[in-house]
Formats: sequence, C-alpha cells, structure tokens
Amino acid sequence: MTPFGEKLRLLRKSKNVSQKNMAAALNVSPAYLSALEHGHRGKPQWSIVQRIITYFNIIWDDAEELQYLASISDPKTKLNTAELSANATKLTNMLAGNIARLTENDISSFISQLELILDRNFQSE
Repeated sequence: MTPFGEKLRLLRKSKNVSQKNMAAALNVSPAYLSALEHGHRGKPQWSIVQRIITYFNIIWDDAEELQYLASISDPKTKLNTAELSANATKLTNMLAGNIARLTENDISSFISQLELILDRNFQSE
C-alpha cells in the first residue's frame, strides 16, 4: 500500500462511498481505483488527485496533504547515487535489500529520525 492509497481508502470509507460509485464519478475504472488504494499503481496523475479533491470537497491543508501523499507514493522508486558518497550508496542498498524485514515500528522510527534530520538540515540552509 502507498501513503496515498491508504488515505484514499480512509476518505472513501469515511464517506461510505463504494469504489464503483467513486470510480464512475472520477471517470476511472473501479480496477484502477482499487489498484491505487492497494499500491499496485504508481503515483496518480495530477488530474486524478484534483478530481479526488473536488469529489470529496477537500480544502486547504487537507488538499495539500493529499497532494503531498500522492507525490511520495511511487511504490517502484529508483535512486541514483552515482554523484553521491559511498555511504549514500550503502544506505540506499541496505534499505532496498532489507525493507521487507523491518517492522512497522522500525519503519516509523526510521521515518521520524529522517524527518528530524531533514528538518534540521533544511533550517540550517
């Protein structure tokens, strides 16, 4: 599942809308909507995200959150570390080779630590 798919499913279920009805309203197939929710499709196109925002009448911060989640929901991400340090390459390969072995708690902890580091580095720029 992707962050976008998880949020989409929560939105749809909280409004008690079937995939079939929502898909028809968005002018997409129910199979496509299901694939988005389950993370079997990559990042949704901008136009789909906009239609979902309109469909659910999502405003301001919630719309920005949905757009952000769409931007980080590529389940087949590739990283190019050719111009980076050996440690950057090591990190990406260690993560790629071991992510399936991590627990949800491990992953959440890793994300939290990375966000703190990124926030700190962003503030110092």
